[in-house]
Amino acid sequence: MFGDLFDSPWKILIVAAVLIVLFGSKKLPDAARSLGRSMRILKTEVSGLHEDEPEAPLTAAPAASAPEPAEH
Repeated sequence: MFGDLFDSPWKILIVAAVLIVLFGSKKLPDAARSLGRSMRILKTEVSGLHEDEPEAPLTAAPAASAPEPAEH
């Protein structure tokens, strides 16, 4: 879908010009910096989740016995 969009340098220049007109040249670096920080935070959180995840046991867990009926 986006492969054909960036196949020539003219298309890249047009897209860049539209972005500068829409967002302004002062806001684009701040937006890119913010996006980079967000991606870094997401990456550390995902790697932290993978570290916290316990490894799967190699042997099957013993089956839990059925609870005994309560006496009234």
